[in-house]
Amino acid sequence: MKFLNVGFGNMVAVDRVISIVSPDSAPIKRLVQSAKDDSRVIDVTCGRRARAVIITDSEHVILSAIATETIANRLDSGVADEGEQELDELTDVEE
Repeated sequence: MKFLNVGFGNMVAVDRVISIVSPDSAPIKRLVQSAKDDSRVIDVTCGRRARAVIITDSEHVILSAIATETIANRLDSGVADEGEQELDELTDVEE
């Protein structure tokens, strides 16, 4: 089983990921709020602004402080189970 590093040492099983989207649009904000109401949100931002929303096949919604493009690149490039780039990404996160 491969895992995707979503920031701060947190991992998500690659085969459970359905989509990775930006949290800026109104429909995604409604989806996140609905998931919060149903206790299906997993917030791994460590207090930072959410820059990516990961939707899983179990309908859980994961909020990450790592950019959507970065997570997608990790998924495509095969560094899904490695955390080497995390330090570089943390310096790009807005507080």
